[in-house]
Amino acid sequence: MTTTRHLATIDLLRTRAFPARPEASGPLDSGPGHHIGTLATSEDFWEDEDNRSLLVLERYEADRDGLAALLTVRWGPPRTLSLWYVLERLIDDEEMPEPWAALSCHTPDLRLWRVDGRWIGLGVSQHDKELPYELLAVITEVDPP
Repeated sequence: MTTTRHLATIDLLRTRAFPARPEASGPLDSGPGHHIGTLATSEDFWEDEDNRSLLVLERYEADRDGLAALLTVRWGPPRTLSLWYVLERLIDDEEMPEPWAALSCHTPDLRLWRVDGRWIGLGVSQHDKELPYELLAVITEVDPP
């Protein structure tokens, strides 16, 4: 049921119009040309739970890869986009477009497809080591930098 719900969310976000201004509502952050939807969120972690954190990360990556396998049947193989270079460019004070700038701060890479003029991405995010992991779906018409 969870996989079905995730696929339905991705399909919904693919057809949803982008807002003129940034807005957030629950598990959805949107802005001009993009949506970032949180498909799943783990629990928070504490410093002494490194082993548990690693197990949760592995589960979230497996969930991402399982969804990617299903989307590969629809759209062909994804490309893997590392966002580290975007973060490095931000650190060097280079301006980066959204959603790529925000994603680079907490998502190391995305599985990415180009479908019907939009980029569709899947990633695993963590804003800080004590914060939860998130399985993200990204839909954007903004080309990667």
